[in-house]
Amino acid sequence: QVQLVESGGGLVQPGGSLRLACAASGSIFSTNAMGWYRQAPGKQRELVAAITSGGRTNYKDSVKGRFTISRDNAKNTVYLQMNSLKPEDTAVYYCHAGPEGWGENVGSWGRGTQVTVSS
Repeated sequence: QVQLVESGGGLVQPGGSLRLACAASGSIFSTNAMGWYRQAPGKQRELVAAITSGGRTNYKDSVKGRFTISRDNAKNTVYLQMNSLKPEDTAVYYCHAGPEGWGENVGSWGRGTQVTVSS
């Protein structure tokens, strides 16, 4: 089993930047895909970005060119660099770890970190 802890959320003005980090415990980090999901009030949870154990990435269309996901296997940590933030990016952001291609109902979840984009 793995435990995931997110950090780096906060309040930022439109156009600003934040970097989220997800630190994983356990020994499975390097063999699992990692993903960042988000959930805004009244909306369903959605995949924002994902990265496989081999480094392949995938992004939600609305964040392409603004967000970058990366992983450091030596530190068992995945990051989400968020630039040019917009109010519609406001949500709780969750870290997920699981087998590549198996979806969000398999694997482990962090408890989330709040990101608020407002002037």
